[in-house]
Amino acid sequence: MKKGEIRWYKFKSPDKKRPVLILTRNSILEYLGEVTIASVTSTVRDIPSEVFLSKHDGMKNDCAINFDHIQTVSKGKIGSLITTLSPEKLKHVRKAILFALDL
Repeated sequence: MKKGEIRWYKFKSPDKKRPVLILTRNSILEYLGEVTIASVTSTVRDIPSEVFLSKHDGMKNDCAINFDHIQTVSKGKIGSLITTLSPEKLKHVRKAILFALDL
C-alpha cells in the first residue's frame, strides 16, 4: 500500500464497496493501523474539491475523488489495488485538498 494508490474499501452499510485514494504518507504507513483516504464516486459534480478520473487514469468508468469527505479508516480493511495515480494527477489532488480544507 502506498500514497497515491486507488484501492478497494468496503464501507459500513448502507454504503458499499468502493474505490478510495490512499492519502497517508509512505514513510509512516508501515507503523500505523489506520490510513487516511478519500473516496471515489461515480457522481461527478465538477467542483474544485474533486479530481476527475477516467479510463486514462486506470479507472473502469468516469468518476471523481471527493475530498470533502476525507476520513481515516482501518488499514486492514483496505483491499486490492485498482491503479496508481500519475505525478501530474497527484498535483490536482493536492490542489483539491487545499481547497476542500480551506488551507
